[in-house]
Amino acid sequence: MKPKILLAVFAVSSIIGLSGCSSDARVASSNLSEDADNFKINRRTVFYNGINGEYILSIEGKCSIHKDGADKQLEVTCKTGNNQYKKHYLGISDNVTYFSEQIDGTTVSPNFYKVVFKPSVIIPNIEVR
Repeated sequence: MKPKILLAVFAVSSIIGLSGCSSDARVASSNLSEDADNFKINRRTVFYNGINGEYILSIEGKCSIHKDGADKQLEVTCKTGNNQYKKHYLGISDNVTYFSEQIDGTTVSPNFYKVVFKPSVIIPNIEVR
């Protein structure tokens, strides 16, 4: 039993030790991304046609973005209300690109990483019949 405890203590201390190796900007960037993926940050994502110079689409709100390189698409998931979400799939090509900007400023710590546990993801929703 003691080797497991020692291994756990070593793992935790290693994570804490290695977290000090990142720059403040990298930690703050990671924390901003974590907040955006948890629908805490307003973003504007714009799709742009590089050939004719026109905007194709703009999505604004508390949105999380994920680039799927295998399918050459951007997946944008937005929180629209209390436990309501919309997901958009947008193809990226040689002439269509996108940019995403954070609309509002927010406070995150550059000194430590965030770890977010979601019990609803860890413990499955069991349906009893």
